[in-house]
Amino acid sequence: MHPLTRTCFAVLSLAVTTAPLAAQQRTGITGDIVQDISEAEQKFVALAEKMPTDKYAWRPAPGVRSVGEVFLHIATDNYFLPTVAGVAMPASTGLSATDFKTFDTFEHRQLSREQIIAELKASFAHLKQAMLDTPDARLGESVMLFGAKRTLQQWWIATVTHLHEHLGQSIAYARTNGVVPPWSK
Repeated sequence: MHPLTRTCFAVLSLAVTTAPLAAQQRTGITGDIVQDISEAEQKFVALAEKMPTDKYAWRPAPGVRSVGEVFLHIATDNYFLPTVAGVAMPASTGLSATDFKTFDTFEHRQLSREQIIAELKASFAHLKQAMLDTPDARLGESVMLFGAKRTLQQWWIATVTHLHEHLGQSIAYARTNGVVPPWSK
């Protein structure tokens, strides 16, 4: 291949592979929140992938979510919380914003480890896209959820807080089961 052709091909390849990333760049609070969520997502997925299959049913006590149920709980809320911005949950999930029994059913499904990881990844993609699609002008808009009136920005921040709460829980579950979080070696 001619050196100029090779250079043009390399530049074109770089442009094609980085364009989707550039399209998702945001500044301001939304950009910061999405970046934080992306970092939490990487940690959740890394833990989910490192946790042995036989530990997905482990729970610290009766009546407390198991490892797999925590991951599915995160997925549930990643699908649900964008509804405050008017984003519908994917119909394929079977979740209903008006029937919270569907949340319990979703979190207690008997899925393989790989299916849970796939659900976790899909839910993060849904959450981040919902946030990226929300114009900054709407962040000050008042919305209701669980009987509480807050701004949409406050709900997005609460979403991040919720993720970190369960990330800490997942780290504790992993360490209790002898799994060292991959990023803390």
